[in-house]
Amino acid sequence: MYRIALIASAALMTLPAAGAVAQAAPPAFLPVDGTVLDVVAEGTSTRVPDLAVIEAGVVTQAASASAAMQQNSAQMARVLAALRKAGIAERDIQTSSIGLAPQYRYEQNQAPILTGYQATNQVSVRFRDVAKSGSILDLLVREGANNLSRPNLVIEKPEPALDEARAAAVATARARAELYAKAAGLRVERILSISEAGERAPGRSWCRPCAPRPNWPIPRSLPASAN
Repeated sequence: MYRIALIASAALMTLPAAGAVAQAAPPAFLPVDGTVLDVVAEGTSTRVPDLAVIEAGVVTQAASASAAMQQNSAQMARVLAALRKAGIAERDIQTSSIGLAPQYRYEQNQAPILTGYQATNQVSVRFRDVAKSGSILDLLVREGANNLSRPNLVIEKPEPALDEARAAAVATARARAELYAKAAGLRVERILSISEAGERAPGRSWCRPCAPRPNWPIPRSLPASAN
């Protein structure tokens, strides 16, 4: 779920007493000693995720660095071939990390003993057919992937939905400011500022080799809050 915090400051003006003589228009800018009200509000827009993103990789260990890398390369080649065979486009497969690290055995009062090397290769994969991501994960495991994340469901183009949430948050903040101002015998003259504090997106959890598949798709709410 995406969450946006918007901070809105409204200028409040005192209401004129009944029967008072008409006043000149207020100045274009609020004086520094004017009353300012900060209001917090939230708006939400819901969409069904249209992308599933996973991290898929291979971890291998061998006595020598070259052997670990060779094994990893061969195993990763099978994983990539499986992805392409499943219809994943090249633009949706991106290398995210490659690594090689020595492995040691530690014993008390002794220097570390080199036992071998560990090679890692990880790719980020975007599934545009969200419903098929679970079956493709099963295929990757069969082809040698042994380091997988659960699918992270996202919206490829969230801005239209986020804009709806922003508009709803601002409208709620304005209505709330009007309410507070009326209760205090004031009126809202204008909005001084609106700021967006942040966005919360769905988290990602990890598993080896994978987790049970949820039912697809799952609607996701995109809220926005205004101050």
